[in-house]
Amino acid sequence: MMKGNKDERLGTAPLGKLMVSLAMPAVAAQLINMLYNIVDRIYIGHIHGYGDVALTGVGVTFPIILMISAFSAFAGMGGAPLASIQLGKKHPDKAEEILGNSAGLLILFSIILTIGFSVFKTPILYAFGASDTTITYARDYIGIYLLGTVFVQFALGLNSFISGQGEAKIAMLSVLIGAVVNICLDPVLIFVMDMGVKGAALATIISQAVSAVWVVRFLVSEKSVMRLKVQNLRLQKDVVKLIAGLGISPFIMQSTESFVTITLNSGLQQYGGDLYVGTMSIMMSIMQLIIIPIQGITQGVQPIISYNYGAGKKDRVKGTIWRLILSCLLGTLILAGIAILKPHVYAMIFTNNKKLVELTCTYMPVYFLVISIFGIQSACQTVFLALGQAKVSLFIALLRKVFLLIPLAIILPKYMGVLGIYIAEPIADFISVTTTGILFAVTMKKVLRNM
Repeated sequence: MMKGNKDERLGTAPLGKLMVSLAMPAVAAQLINMLYNIVDRIYIGHIHGYGDVALTGVGVTFPIILMISAFSAFAGMGGAPLASIQLGKKHPDKAEEILGNSAGLLILFSIILTIGFSVFKTPILYAFGASDTTITYARDYIGIYLLGTVFVQFALGLNSFISGQGEAKIAMLSVLIGAVVNICLDPVLIFVMDMGVKGAALATIISQAVSAVWVVRFLVSEKSVMRLKVQNLRLQKDVVKLIAGLGISPFIMQSTESFVTITLNSGLQQYGGDLYVGTMSIMMSIMQLIIIPIQGITQGVQPIISYNYGAGKKDRVKGTIWRLILSCLLGTLILAGIAILKPHVYAMIFTNNKKLVELTCTYMPVYFLVISIFGIQSACQTVFLALGQAKVSLFIALLRKVFLLIPLAIILPKYMGVLGIYIAEPIADFISVTTTGILFAVTMKKVLRNM
């Protein structure tokens, strides 16, 4: 039974105020979550004597970290919109089944990922662009990080179900608590205890463990509209199929980011060397600075769309969608604009190495050129997910990275050298944003007409 019907405000509160009240905590949560890795990189990049090499080594581990978070997105972002729709239909028991099965999937994924990556980490890291110089740092970092896989899965995957019931502030606190622990532990473990990259990894998994405990504690309490129950952890074929149908899109979006990083790092190592791989480590971090606030907006607003879609309130769905698109576009225009016009503002955060800063600033304006309008795609992608449009969402997820960016990053450097790797990103982004806009216009007419 729904405790006090707290979720009903998703269908009744004024849209503008409601979007702000849910989006702002979600943006804060995403920014805080970003600190888990960003703070590590900042500290690592400033380690005296070997910070730049260590930063490059840790950058090589990004694909594994992204893959782990992709599996949490599969269960969390695949299940949370479905649970929100069921809450809109006044079916809390079905929402709890989805929550329980998503948690069961996260446990299964944690076991498989921890064992698989731990056993084969060295050959995988070499395949991802590590050199004999950077492999030690990469292996040290990811070896410890993998021990906390289950905490990462629960902290990221289950938090979606807290924001999905309209409890954006609780979801933000889930991340904030872990981030504070991480920020406090990083300098102690890295510098005071002289653990280097191992200390950074240990600080991260301890902080994720704290976040995971907070999330689970809330979801099993009476404060949660939908409760996490042991009996629902047992996987049910029909429920898992629904989660997978919607979760495959965010999974591909995040997991292909892993393959993109592999492709870019390998190409940069081949055509440039360690310093060029270092530029990508910095630019991937800056990409997070730009995209993650936008993801916070979309994550906060998604429950409003899903709930009102389930409740059949067309005007609220339409009003929320257009406000979301405008907000995301404005966000990327501002944040990417800084990277294009003032690249040194971002680059100098991560390293004191003048050559690395200069090289990064040379290629950053090209790399981020079309990210300035990428808010359109982020918003449209979220709308497709929120409305349960799995097929369209899946195609968009595949288009940018699998069909465009990876092939371009392999082909262009054969003719343009290392520059071709950096140019592949804006070309893929432009085609993808344009295609997404067209698909959105066509699909939304059909969906809204059938409400």
